[in-house]
Amino acid sequence: MMRKLLLAAALAATAISPLAAQSFRDRLPEDEVIYFVLPDRFANGDPKNDTGGIKGDRMKHGFDPTHKGFYQGGDLKGLTQKLDYLQSMGMTAIWFAPIFKNKPVQGGPGQESAGYHGYWITDFTSIDPHFGTNAEFKAFVDAAHARGMKVYMDIVVNHTADVIQYRDCPGDCAYRSIADYPWSRKGGVKGEAINPGFQGDSVQTDENFAKLNDMNFAYQPFVPDAEKNVKVPAWLNDIRYYHNRGNSYWKGESVVYGDFVGLDDVATENPRVVRGFIDIFGKWIDDFGVDGFRIDTSKHVNSEFWQAFVPAMMDRAKARGIPNFHIFAEVMVDGTDTATLARYNRSDLYHTLDFAFTWAVVDALSGKNGPEALSRLVANDIIYRDGPGSAKRMPTFLGNHDIARFSTNLRRRMPDISPDELLQRVQLGHALMFTMRGVPTIYSGDEQGFVGDGGDQDARETHFASQVKVYLDNDLIGTDNSHAQDNYAQDHPIYRHIADLAKIRQASPALRRGKTIVRNHGEKPGLFAFSRIDEESGEEVIVVANTSTDAITGNFELSPAAQWFEPVRGTCPTLNAPGSASISLAPLDYVICTVK
Repeated sequence: MMRKLLLAAALAATAISPLAAQSFRDRLPEDEVIYFVLPDRFANGDPKNDTGGIKGDRMKHGFDPTHKGFYQGGDLKGLTQKLDYLQSMGMTAIWFAPIFKNKPVQGGPGQESAGYHGYWITDFTSIDPHFGTNAEFKAFVDAAHARGMKVYMDIVVNHTADVIQYRDCPGDCAYRSIADYPWSRKGGVKGEAINPGFQGDSVQTDENFAKLNDMNFAYQPFVPDAEKNVKVPAWLNDIRYYHNRGNSYWKGESVVYGDFVGLDDVATENPRVVRGFIDIFGKWIDDFGVDGFRIDTSKHVNSEFWQAFVPAMMDRAKARGIPNFHIFAEVMVDGTDTATLARYNRSDLYHTLDFAFTWAVVDALSGKNGPEALSRLVANDIIYRDGPGSAKRMPTFLGNHDIARFSTNLRRRMPDISPDELLQRVQLGHALMFTMRGVPTIYSGDEQGFVGDGGDQDARETHFASQVKVYLDNDLIGTDNSHAQDNYAQDHPIYRHIADLAKIRQASPALRRGKTIVRNHGEKPGLFAFSRIDEESGEEVIVVANTSTDAITGNFELSPAAQWFEPVRGTCPTLNAPGSASISLAPLDYVICTVK
């Protein structure tokens, strides 16, 4: 076993130099390994900013390290101090949840929580004081760039913090449709005429939107005096730039026009809004040189907005000397719904986060089904805008802060699974993510064996010692550590495994950029084999995995031109005849070999 590990390390060391030697700006998006982190939950480098400089109790400043829904204390200084930890794991890009200034606390009585996650923005031009300052963000970006690591900002255009209220609806306001409450009638179709001459928001000109002055068509929106000027830039304080139709019910037109659980839904059809957001986020590129954007809640924004915004950001980045600016977006889907992902990839010009990959891996490794979902995933790559070329640039991930961790989703489906088997399945999931097409993305804490209780707040544990009861009773896998202590162990088996996989991937153009050919899959747990072939160099890598808990021996197809295999990780297959090879694999094991 030691010989195999040394062989893999030697291969990585000898082949790593061409990629490492080039400028980090020249790397393509598919060359990266991304680490996704909520700064509040990662490392507390400066306890003095825990309350964001806001006086009062937790309902004012949002800091309460005993409650999972409030600020815990992590910040930019902490993230900067841990760059060694991330780089040693093989991370080449850091994507973090939004760090713009947020409304510290919101929610109805008994439902209050804090904006630690970053999605309740009031000031799009400033870093939230809980995380630091604009100068500290610049220092972080510069420190990452000095190491050849890219920085991806999480941005939001769909909504702002909940500031706008409705006079005729003080509580949970149901969505009111355009058909029942047109812009031309106050309070519904039987109301008095308003906004004469407004042609609807499909006519996206300044002249047309100048006629939309009375915003009382659905509800009667207003901003409380205490918050009239809380948003920055100032134009965001004008209620004419919001839809004001009540809460989305996640179907039909409400997906685009409805408030996201009470958050103020921006009218992104308005050309003033389009120009405003291009200016806001263009300045973060100009002033800080960030390398990409992850777009939150992107499918809740009209396509015309993205068709203007995405090219503008790409042009802004190229002018700043960033030729491979990476824009990817959250289009949340249930199951392996590649059609929905492809729809938004085609219409909105960005790459989508690959939720279909996530659920395909969960399906393949949850003990009941075979790897057929993974095979279908690859077969469907043709439907993306640039076909498999688009799929290669989609960030792939095993779990995240919304849908729960991979370990949690496996345990949900296999409630009696042992810690050792769960660790094996998590390791195999990471192996598939690092060797299949897409940009592997590690969710912060997965490398330390975190296993949460669910999604959202239950999947957002701190790396530093926690005081949250629902985190403290969680068992970690692969370690005797608990959440009562710091978790940055570089000898954790998952951390080491990720570091090894990152080296192997970085050393191989085929694993980073190659096309994918599935060689073997079945409907039951068992053999899954695929090739990655770099069309420029001709390099081919074969990956064979056993998704079952039984040792297996089986055959798989490959190119008749293949003559032998060179091991990268594990014992390579044996050629049976031209076009056929056989392999024996231990339970939940895998091999990576170069085809010669």
